[in-house]
This record gives sequence, C-alpha cells and structure tokens, in this order.
Amino acid sequence: MTTRKHPHEPEEFEARLGLYEGKIAELESQLAETREKYLRLAADFDNYKKRMRQEQLDTMQHASAELIHRLLPVLDDLQSVLEHQPRDVDESWIKGLELSVRKLEEALGTHGLQPIDAVGARFDPKLHEAVGHEESAEHPEDTVVSELRRGYRVRDRVVRPALVKVSRRPALPAETQES
Repeated sequence: MTTRKHPHEPEEFEARLGLYEGKIAELESQLAETREKYLRLAADFDNYKKRMRQEQLDTMQHASAELIHRLLPVLDDLQSVLEHQPRDVDESWIKGLELSVRKLEEALGTHGLQPIDAVGARFDPKLHEAVGHEESAEHPEDTVVSELRRGYRVRDRVVRPALVKVSRRPALPAETQES
C-alpha cells in the first residue's frame, strides 16, 4: 500500500483545490471582519481617552472656578480697604497691602481669572447684572455707565457677573408732564 501525498487524478485535485479556495475565502472574510472590529474598537478607545481627558480638564477647571468664586469676596474686601484708606495710615503699610492684592490677583489670574470689562460696554445679561439705571444723553441707551461690583470670568465661563448701572435716554419734558 502506497500513500499518496499529492492527488494524481485531476478530479481529486480540483475538488481539494476548491475546498482550499473556499477555506481561504472563509479565512479572509474572518480576517477582514476581525480587522474591522479591531479598527472600531481602537477608534472607540481613542474617543474614550479623549472624552476622559476632557472630563478631567472640565473637573479641574470647575474645581478651580469654585475656589476662585469663594475667594472673590476676599479680593473685593481688600480692594475696598485700599479704596477707603484712612488718612493717617503708614504709607509702607498701604504699599504692602497693594502688593498683597496684586499677588492675589496674579495668583488667581494663573488659574484663568479675568475681570469683565463693564464701563462703556453695551449691557450684556450674560456678563452684567443691572441693579439700576441712570439717565444719560451722552451715552447710548443700554450702555454700562458705572460698575458697583467687578465681575469675573474663568476662561470663557462667567463666575460672577458685574453689578452695573445702565444708561437710559432722558425723559422728554412731554413725558414727564404726562406722568
């Protein structure tokens, strides 16, 4: 009895070749499917990493914004002390207090704190909180004419709106007589 390693008959060779080609096609299909799954999984994982990184940044920024929000009244009080200093206070003490306020502002600025420019700007309810109005012929209507409390933002997020007074046009004499 002899064993044949290679089929000698063409029909048998064609049958085996067909089986091998079918198996190759099946394996190529599985490979393509597995490759597609891998690419989708890699893209999903990359998106997940980006989303987690963004969530971490948002959490850190939110935490620093919360801390900054809590420190703003302290900054307001120190600035108020400087604005209402008594006449007989030692000048070096005032300079030291000014330096401390400037350092606090710089420290908060490194975490993204920026004052909101209010006076002279058009009233924006996203940035300003109107607490009164003043009649003014020299300013266009709805222009901020005075700031009662400074507003701040951290990057593009408002942590505290500015308290402002807004201009309005003066009442005409006819309007005041009708009132």
